[in-house]
Amino acid sequence: MTYRRAVIPALVGGVLLTALLWWAGASVDALHLQGATDALGGRMVADLQYWLSPWAYDPPEALRLGSGGLGDTGVDGARYLSLHETGMQVRFAALFVFFVPGALLLVRRLPPVNRRAVVTLLAVWAWGTVAGMLATTVSAPWLIASSGRGSYRVLPQLASMMSSGQQITVVAALVTAAVTVLVARITVKGAGPLPLGVVPARAARLAATAGTVVVAVSSVVLSYHRVAASLQTVPLSGRLLSEPGDLLRKLLLLGYWAPPTDGAFGHWLLYRLGDVLLLAVVWWALRLLPVLLTRATVPATAVGAVCATVVGLLVNQVWQSAVTSADSGTRWGWQHLSGALGGGVPAALLWGLLAGVTATVTLRLAGGRPETPDAPPAEPVTTPTSALPPEPTG
Repeated sequence: MTYRRAVIPALVGGVLLTALLWWAGASVDALHLQGATDALGGRMVADLQYWLSPWAYDPPEALRLGSGGLGDTGVDGARYLSLHETGMQVRFAALFVFFVPGALLLVRRLPPVNRRAVVTLLAVWAWGTVAGMLATTVSAPWLIASSGRGSYRVLPQLASMMSSGQQITVVAALVTAAVTVLVARITVKGAGPLPLGVVPARAARLAATAGTVVVAVSSVVLSYHRVAASLQTVPLSGRLLSEPGDLLRKLLLLGYWAPPTDGAFGHWLLYRLGDVLLLAVVWWALRLLPVLLTRATVPATAVGAVCATVVGLLVNQVWQSAVTSADSGTRWGWQHLSGALGGGVPAALLWGLLAGVTATVTLRLAGGRPETPDAPPAEPVTTPTSALPPEPTG
């Protein structure tokens, strides 16, 4: 699929995702009305405010009133307000800039034809979530400085903002992915044959296993409670670089687990099944990517591995929320999901990239370079006998 055909759905998706999150952020003020509390309930309103506030373009009330370390609302207060406005402009611009290239690569290498539509939908959905995380991370310095505490616990504040607003980003990215794939199915018509690749099964399984082992380093080894605690207490000198534990956990941990302490091994195993599902999704995706990609390049496989890790992470979070609901009721399950949904995306980006590169290198070393079968030869064109000129007589 050419860039000219793939850029249209990528641009449509970028505009739609930016518009949806801007509209979601603009809805925060409506949640403060008494009618919203009466209709939705106090708990739901609080959850929605937590989801939407990171995408609210208007500054928070504390910033408008000059509190939170800003002093009076004079010249300095106006400058802090301007800084917050700039940070939100950077956030929405970065959202569009990060989403479009990734979606362009995915739609071009994973066109939604020949049984690829569901895979393309999941990949674009995951990449929209990654783009939202990258946008909040890039714009975080402006927003941290606008709070008037730019030199106080910078790394913990950055870690907190990296995953802020991910719950609504997951929902908006799903809608965006559906529209992007629909537009891509229209633009791909007439692009010619896009057959599935041919990869030796043994080499593909070996590459998928190598990539999954990389992800397992985070979800199994680093996420063990003693290792996670060690990362949390890593010391660094310097005021701006102090307290890096929260940031390291955001970047390195895909989960958190500890051995059973109450003797209920079966109950503990039920929760750990979510981690198994995460690794299973990653393995299956890495196994199929060389076949589904029109050209299994390193960037395409790496981005595909990131998307697979994000999807596996979401499956893990939904599973653990379901187990919590079965244990403590739907209320606590909803609270668990609303707090955990979309978390871990920074670590999924890092380990997904490493897994994709590892899988690609392993596949090529194992002699499994993907090959796209040639298109079937066209039938010979024959001319009807009646259309031939008559043979000369004599």
